[in-house]
Amino acid sequence: LYSYFWQASGGEDEIQQLQKALLDYLDENTETDASLVFSRKFYIAQWFRDTTMETEKAIKSQKDEDSSEGTHHAKDVETTGQIMHRAESRKKFLRSIIKTAPSQFSTLKMNSDTVDYEDACLIVRYLASMRPFAQSFDIYLTQ
Repeated sequence: LYSYFWQASGGEDEIQQLQKALLDYLDENTETDASLVFSRKFYIAQWFRDTTMETEKAIKSQKDEDSSEGTHHAKDVETTGQIMHRAESRKKFLRSIIKTAPSQFSTLKMNSDTVDYEDACLIVRYLASMRPFAQSFDIYLTQ
């Protein structure tokens, strides 16, 4: 698991490498548990949906800022372009995984290290902690 963290250059790359590692683990264990096929498809769909929702929120907040300022700055356009570029790269990554059959996915491994059950649990916890509800859970508790 640590090799996945250290190979990542940070941020988005790290998350995509962890997603790949988790999907690879699910693919390797589908023979022993058929429900993992559903889990793999669910994660891909959820991550695709999250990317779409995050992009829509970011663009909406950009438009709200523009309308409140009354003027349109070139810096804001560049930021919107960056948001769209980042979203498209995430979606391209997920589409490439969708197009790859589960049996072929294991040939796309990042390296020869395999993820075991404990590592998969850590990856799931980490990725779940990045979701909006997990990040705002303390706020809900205090209220």
